Amino acid sequence: MQHRGPDAYAKVTGPNWGIGHRRLSILDLGHSHQPMQSPDSNFVLSFNGEIYNFKTLRDELSPHWQFKTSGDTEVLLAGLIHYGPSFLRKLRGMWALALWNSVSGNLLLARDRIGKKPLYYTHSEQEFTCASELPALFTLTPKQSDEDLDSTADFFSYGFYMPGKTAYSNISEILPGHYATWNPSTGFVQQPYWELKVGPYYDSHSNAVDDLRSAMTTAVERRLVSDVEVGLLLSGGIDSSLIAAILTKDFERRPKSFTVGFGSHAYDERDDARRVAVTSNTNHYERVFPEFEPAQLDELVSRAVGQPFGDASLLPTSCAYALAGEHVKVVLSGDGADELFSGYQRYQARLLINYYLSVPKSLRVVVEKALSLFDEPHGHHSRSLLKKAKLFARYAQHARREHAYIAPDLLSRDTLSLIAPDLSDRGSNPAPLIEPRDTDDVMEMMSQDALIYLPQDILTKVDRASMTHSVESRCPFLDAEVVDLAFRLPRHWNRRRLMGKRMIRDSFSDYLPPETWKKRKQGFSVPLSEWFCGELGNKLLCLLSDHKDHNLSSSHIETMLEQHRAGITDNSMGLWAIYSYLKWKLNMKPEPVCGT
Repeated sequence: MQHRGPDAYAKVTGPNWGIGHRRLSILDLGHSHQPMQSPDSNFVLSFNGEIYNFKTLRDELSPHWQFKTSGDTEVLLAGLIHYGPSFLRKLRGMWALALWNSVSGNLLLARDRIGKKPLYYTHSEQEFTCASELPALFTLTPKQSDEDLDSTADFFSYGFYMPGKTAYSNISEILPGHYATWNPSTGFVQQPYWELKVGPYYDSHSNAVDDLRSAMTTAVERRLVSDVEVGLLLSGGIDSSLIAAILTKDFERRPKSFTVGFGSHAYDERDDARRVAVTSNTNHYERVFPEFEPAQLDELVSRAVGQPFGDASLLPTSCAYALAGEHVKVVLSGDGADELFSGYQRYQARLLINYYLSVPKSLRVVVEKALSLFDEPHGHHSRSLLKKAKLFARYAQHARREHAYIAPDLLSRDTLSLIAPDLSDRGSNPAPLIEPRDTDDVMEMMSQDALIYLPQDILTKVDRASMTHSVESRCPFLDAEVVDLAFRLPRHWNRRRLMGKRMIRDSFSDYLPPETWKKRKQGFSVPLSEWFCGELGNKLLCLLSDHKDHNLSSSHIETMLEQHRAGITDNSMGLWAIYSYLKWKLNMKPEPVCGT
């Protein structure tokens, strides 16, 4: 765990318990050491994250507590002791925490609302173990864990695991927006302290513009609370560019900004980021991502994630934080804006599908057969109309089926039945985070993405990539007030015609130049399609030929790779899920020498 906290280490132990902590010092650098004990030594707190409004909470708690430090840890300790779990609702920030009461034997665990910080656990009747990362948990509980096949089916469907679940049958994670208690006598109980509420907004559009502008500015200001320098991860897209502009215009900051690019022009956004850096007057650093190195990505997934992970952009994201970590310990990022303000193109596709499905089936069959006659480009879909059309056709086929979770298939059920017949009828429903509401399909997708895709994919990637290099990542768009406001706004205020994020544009039109607002949505994508045409495809074949006990159909996977390399269908996302799964499945076995 040293990468998560290289600045200090300590542990507190008792007759049958122990709590350890590794610290990345951001506030009250010489003090606020953890684990932190209450004055009577009855309570012990280990806390990962930041509480941005800790100074206000400190003033509120001062009549009840004599503070000895100036950081947020003691405020959190005092508040939890004084108020109990209800204190979590007062917090603005990100956190995963464990509070042990050595007198009563009660353990309190909690995660922030959206799930920025991770917390995994396993328990039996008389034993409980938790940690911030799975590899650390394996060290504490080295006994073999069985694979959860329902979760494996989820992984092949979406590229990540459902909230609360992991690849292992006996290991779970605390749900975002929840707290849990454990006691050897009463067992484990988990319950929510927060839920996402969709609508309504009773005020005018112009007042909503003012509200969003104020909420975002406050969110950025909160995340500048630090005793070390705060930098910025800058992609050149709308989200990070807006944060750069707010820093410049509203707070007269000139932060260090960091960008990673690729040799492949279709995936490289360095020119856009450089223009924003000049406009916002940031002190800009950039680095070209080197040639793909499978061993580096394998190690990152194994060492930091500890289970299969379907988002290969973990590697360049890690590279970006490695660059940032050479200069700062804290960075701001634009994560969360797409889920909150309807930024993804699949939301637009969902609206168009309703019209598409009204077309006679015979005509749709003709259209889809015609598309199948064309080879699929390997470049990013943002630069190819043909690739967009093929993706839309596959997405429309998915939409005709009933799913508990509305999301694009990574591997369709038909494909999964071919490569892993034992998994085709398996899978788990999402944890009960979302109450049924009278919303349209797009708002349903946005709310589910905010509570499932965002924490299980995006925030997992950001946390592991940043903390691997001892950098804290802060996301202004995920501020509690911004999230609450975003999901009360009518959907059509965000998405009109073919354009999303209209509320962000309306609220901050004067903050960014026109070319930034007009930029195509791309995201931090990687040339995965090209990689599978080369070395990564060879590595996959090596895994299939040298290991025979993985219960997957090698012949069907080889066919997928052949079709991909021939340009018939871009299977790169599904192939990456298979590759990641095989590496995880076999990583405890001796690595063979591949003759490929």
